[in-house]
Amino acid sequence: MNTGKVDVLLGLQWGDEGKGKVVDVLTPKYDVIARFQGGPNAGHTLEFEGEKYVLRSIPSGIFQGGKVNIIGNGVVLAPDLFMGEAKDLEKSGHDLKSRLFISKKAHLIMPTHRVLDAAIEASKGKNKVGTTGKGIGPTYTDKVSRTGLRVGDILENFEEKYAAHNQRYTTFLLYPVRQMQHSKAAVHGQEVALYIYL
Repeated sequence: MNTGKVDVLLGLQWGDEGKGKVVDVLTPKYDVIARFQGGPNAGHTLEFEGEKYVLRSIPSGIFQGGKVNIIGNGVVLAPDLFMGEAKDLEKSGHDLKSRLFISKKAHLIMPTHRVLDAAIEASKGKNKVGTTGKGIGPTYTDKVSRTGLRVGDILENFEEKYAAHNQRYTTFLLYPVRQMQHSKAAVHGQEVALYIYL
């Protein structure tokens, strides 16, 4: 194993740049393949020995024997989608348990994130972004605000933590809107505009 050198492949768009195909070409030259950020969007379609696979979370290095594959702490992971992907790979003979490692600090996409994603998108009307609705954005919001559930939370009192997570979102949704001070926000926004430069 070569130590001291790391190559990073970055996509500078909103995805669909072909990063996965480049990783497939480069993977044989590396011992460790890590996914360090992102969520389970459209995914990366691969064909090996006549079988098609769609990877949304698992690094494509899993198809190269003897490679260590890591899902890093910057990834947001949907447990249901991950398990579907993992079971499909295991059914076709790929050993994940000895070659795939997930950071305890990776955040979990929960059903509440998907509901919130859909609600935010619907609230934008004709200005909607076109999100996949998989809850990726709201999960990153939880990550940044340090309120989300992480993979490591699964190891201890997960039901309790999950219930608290759901309760927090219920409280948000029921918070009385009348307590917000909309008029002041608009005035402050206009004042800040005086300091914006291009």
